[in-house]
Amino acid sequence: MLTSFKRFIVKFILGALIVPIVLIVIFKFINPPFWGWEISRTLFPPQGYPKQTHHQWVNLDKISKNMQLAVIASEDQTFPEHHGIDLNATLFVLEHSGKNGPSRGASTITQQTAKNVFLFPCHSFIRKGIELYFALWMEVIWGKDRILETYLNVIEFGPGIYGVQAASEHFFHIPASRLSAQQAAQLAAVLPNPYKIKASPMSNYVYQRTLWIRKQMRQLGMVTLNKVYDEQSLFKSFNLYR
Repeated sequence: MLTSFKRFIVKFILGALIVPIVLIVIFKFINPPFWGWEISRTLFPPQGYPKQTHHQWVNLDKISKNMQLAVIASEDQTFPEHHGIDLNATLFVLEHSGKNGPSRGASTITQQTAKNVFLFPCHSFIRKGIELYFALWMEVIWGKDRILETYLNVIEFGPGIYGVQAASEHFFHIPASRLSAQQAAQLAAVLPNPYKIKASPMSNYVYQRTLWIRKQMRQLGMVTLNKVYDEQSLFKSFNLYR
């Protein structure tokens, strides 16, 4: 009986370690038809969540480079260099966490993508640990360009407005490929709380936040995106990408 229980535990642990890797490999080549954050919103809709949501997937080359740079400038300026985790920021959050787990993010774009695609909203050390595991493998298998593409396609810019294409059309009536630096910064400004903050018309907070984001964009420059595109995932380095 004890031996059977040990086998079960071993199989369970192996499954828990392998299943995330399998999912990450699948979603490297297939765009997620639905994701954890969207499912959670549908099952447990917050106040203001619409009956009909809006989403349209677009490839990274169809998303304005202004938008790509804006989210890096606002959400994760070390995105091109780190391996999924901003260790200093994570340690700071853990040191200042309560008994119920971390109360705020310090999450990289990779971690946010892992949370949105594979997990559900909650604050706990267990979920944070799972998120980190996903993030590390996403960096290895997906690479920066696929992570950024997925992030921009699943993030919520307003109640039921998923992805930059839907957000661009909703707020500015243009496709994501035509977003200016100003418009991109306005969209990035809402990401901390898209239920209370709107990209347009701008509140004083969004105006000030947009000014800061545009300053960061100028300082980072397009060289930042070149680092993202040049970064090689494990699949690319072994010629398995095509």
